[in-house]
Amino acid sequence: MTDVTFGIETFGDLPLHDSGEPMSHAASLRQVVEEAALADQIGIDAVALGEHHRADFAISSPEMVLAAIASRTEHVTLGSAVTVLSSDDPVRVFQRFSTLDAVSGGRAEVILGRGSFTESFPLFGFDLADYEVLFEEKIELFSRLLTERPVTWEGTTRAALLNADVYPKTDSGSLTTWVGVGGSPQSVIRTAHYGFRLMLAIIGGAPERFAPYVDLYRRATEQLGTTAHPVGMHSHGFIAATDEEAREAYFPGYKAMRDRIGAERGWPPMSRADYDGEIDHGSLYVGAPATVAAKMAAAITAVDAGRFDLVYTGGGAMPASARMTAVELFGTQVIPRVKELLAQGGTR
Repeated sequence: MTDVTFGIETFGDLPLHDSGEPMSHAASLRQVVEEAALADQIGIDAVALGEHHRADFAISSPEMVLAAIASRTEHVTLGSAVTVLSSDDPVRVFQRFSTLDAVSGGRAEVILGRGSFTESFPLFGFDLADYEVLFEEKIELFSRLLTERPVTWEGTTRAALLNADVYPKTDSGSLTTWVGVGGSPQSVIRTAHYGFRLMLAIIGGAPERFAPYVDLYRRATEQLGTTAHPVGMHSHGFIAATDEEAREAYFPGYKAMRDRIGAERGWPPMSRADYDGEIDHGSLYVGAPATVAAKMAAAITAVDAGRFDLVYTGGGAMPASARMTAVELFGTQVIPRVKELLAQGGTR
């Protein structure tokens, strides 16, 4: 298994200036562009940006930031992580990403999702009671738009289309489409039904527990007559010169983020023991390059993944310079070591 690709992901968490003050949303967006430009220079394969509509994350329009990144890069694939299709318009999503594909020279991809955060629903006038039907109808429409032929469609969540042709078309006639899945078998089967790529959000617990979802995806595509693409996985992490430095630098921001989200969802506060346990036995990739590479290779092997995306920002409370260093270490030291380990069978 040596053909695995690697990406970085961020939601636009607000980093710190050297003075210790949090960056503004505008400065944070510019920082993301700089990090993506560095990723391109050092050979990282992909950059993916999340969509949020809340104070602690700067990126609400991934495509706009990705277009800025396209002007500074030549090689990296540019995608969302995720586009909340349920509270968006499939026609506009296709148009935005086909436009990004054009200006980037064919490097755009989209990861669709229902959204683990729900702030976009009231913001754009959608009822959370329609959570399921919104995604079901909109992903079905989006799959038709991907044919790049005139579409006739009728549903309950937006106006009907009659022989509607949507522009711009892509040069290749195809826009790479993933679906982000957090562990629902129904979501895995839906992804297989449309022949989309599967991106597993593995953000807690042992990664091998997701292996059955990969098997389900492959069996479903076989039975449905669609294509089983290489499966992707994404997890949080941070890289520094030593294990201790990485753990200490990442903990404050990561805990703050998890506790904010946990308060909204009824989770208990994260303890230091919880944090260390997730690094030692779960799906948090924090440490020196060799440590992270060994754990990452083992996880890729366990899941049989063809792509690994590292969510390298963890809730802010970290200097921008440390984030740049983490990206550099990931591209120059972790990825080459992971590839070596995978060639040896995924072991040390």
